[in-house]
Amino acid sequence: MDGFQKIDLNSDIPSPSKGNSPVKTDMVRKRSSSTGKTTRKVLLWVVGVLVVLIVFVVLGIILPALKLASQAKITYADAKKVYADAKTENIELAGKDLDTTKTDMQKLQKSVSAMGYLSFVPIANWYYSDAVHLLNAGLAGIDGGKVLVDSVAPYADVLGLKGQGSFTGGSAEQRIQTAVTTFSKIAPNIDKLSGSLSIMQKELDQVNPNHYPSLFGGSKIKTTLTQAKTVVDDANIFVSEATPLIKVLPEMLGEPIEKKYLVLFQNDKELRPTGGFITAYAIMRFDHGVVHPDGASDIYTLDATVPNKPTAPRILAKYLPEVPQWNLRDTNLSPDFVTSMQQFNKMYQTAGGYSKVDGIIAIDTYPLVAAIDILGGSIDVDGQTFTTKNDPRCDCANVIYELEAASDKPVDYVRTQRKGIIGDLMLAIMNKALSSSPKKYWGPLFQAMLNNISQKHILFYVYNTDAQSGIEALNAAGRIKPFDGDYLHINDANFGGAKSNLFITESVDQNYQMQSDGSITKTLTINYKNPYAPSDCNLERGGLCLNAVQRDVVRVYVPKGSQLVSSDGSEVKMMTYDELGKTVFEGFITVRPQGAKTYTLTYKLPFKLAGGSVLPAMYQKQPGTNNIEYTVSVNGRKVQEFPLLTDQTIKITP
Repeated sequence: MDGFQKIDLNSDIPSPSKGNSPVKTDMVRKRSSSTGKTTRKVLLWVVGVLVVLIVFVVLGIILPALKLASQAKITYADAKKVYADAKTENIELAGKDLDTTKTDMQKLQKSVSAMGYLSFVPIANWYYSDAVHLLNAGLAGIDGGKVLVDSVAPYADVLGLKGQGSFTGGSAEQRIQTAVTTFSKIAPNIDKLSGSLSIMQKELDQVNPNHYPSLFGGSKIKTTLTQAKTVVDDANIFVSEATPLIKVLPEMLGEPIEKKYLVLFQNDKELRPTGGFITAYAIMRFDHGVVHPDGASDIYTLDATVPNKPTAPRILAKYLPEVPQWNLRDTNLSPDFVTSMQQFNKMYQTAGGYSKVDGIIAIDTYPLVAAIDILGGSIDVDGQTFTTKNDPRCDCANVIYELEAASDKPVDYVRTQRKGIIGDLMLAIMNKALSSSPKKYWGPLFQAMLNNISQKHILFYVYNTDAQSGIEALNAAGRIKPFDGDYLHINDANFGGAKSNLFITESVDQNYQMQSDGSITKTLTINYKNPYAPSDCNLERGGLCLNAVQRDVVRVYVPKGSQLVSSDGSEVKMMTYDELGKTVFEGFITVRPQGAKTYTLTYKLPFKLAGGSVLPAMYQKQPGTNNIEYTVSVNGRKVQEFPLLTDQTIKITP
């Protein structure tokens, strides 16, 4: 019977110990023998099972896993090469390395398939399933990358990328024209890219980051997987929304019919809600992708041709009381660029200097400085040289000082077109870029343009609705966005007339007080500092008044329904109202040269945070600003710190 062993009566039995009865000793001996043999049997069974498990692990898991690890390292090395190719903008090499990566990843996929029996093993099946889905997602990503590379490769020379493009012959203008003419062929490829991203999203949706505990590096895996899912989700949405723009881009660039755009120059050194005071304008005509300037002028000249100007709105009447009418140059009062441009366009269409255009593009000083720096650090305009070297008169780029001097310094004669120099500078930049080898300047210029668009130094409002939808998907339209969670947009409007934003630094501290019931009270502190001496603003002496008292209307946009608890620093009574789907706290401060100002608001958010949840937050940058330091704290404990270069979305853990 199981559990019992036959006793050998002929075996030698030692004499019982002293004091023990023979019967009792015999019973102990029998029980001990039976237990020992049973234990040995169990041990043998356990050892047998362990041997089987070891064989299974060695032959079924470890050896394949070692092979898997080896193949994975090869694939990872391939992927790093593709990343390096992208960083160096080597489009031709990127295509070859993508092909190699795909081949090696397919080998890795076969190695994983050979371990399919793991799908029947509890717990192990989680990780096996994740590996399968991740590989599927990776292959789809490679296919998408290949589509992108194949689409861009013909335009390598036009975009200044490394690699042999299809448009190497002829002048720079001819190459651009050929590229724009053939660009419509890319549209079907964009649909393929969208399909690859959809596959990636579908596969990653089946991967559960919570399968990976914090132990043994699981926390890093979990974080990486979560970020990957977010990136692919965002990319899928982005491509889907940007596709209409890509499809109409040739049309926007004047193919086959030319297009005109009004370009507004915003002086970010005199900061206004959409990026700066509107100081000059130009008409740019696009013909098969080639830009032709059709004139540039001072905004005051255009303003003088607008009849029957409306009465200045409240904010202008209050803070610029000497300007009773609403001028074109002051129409960018809304922090939402499209809203401001709709008002500008309404008045512009009545101007005597009106020219029919297909959209409005706004640009501030940052792209000008970046372009000149790429083009060798200097550029000549009408016999004057502008450089990007630091000018001690303003501790800024020389081109900035000279532009301010050309437009604002008092002279003893009547000066027309006092701000038209900016249009001439733009034309000189374009001419120098087009007269050069594409491989010398075009790539860096293209990258600089993309960076300036992402940082809101270039903004677009076009009248083609499909194109505008795509532009907004690129976050290039300066929109105030809807958002579920905490939201913050700080908007400064310099109504002092001087260029004090050239000298003022700004930092933002946010402290979230999380209560046990889920309610959140937030304290926002904005620190302004101007460490520079004042300029000589005596017009009779002909001084250039750059640094003077900053008269700043501060509007803070927060989630709609937020309640102001307290404020400190405003020199007028605080106002609270709703606008653009947000609640606005409006105040007014002055910042003097060699002075500082602290502006503090405490307010209660209009929602409660569920237990165990994280708080999503969006911080939207004001166009024309640069490198404002943001600090985020929870209950007095600092959790994040970063410069706000672009709109930022974060998740805050209580």
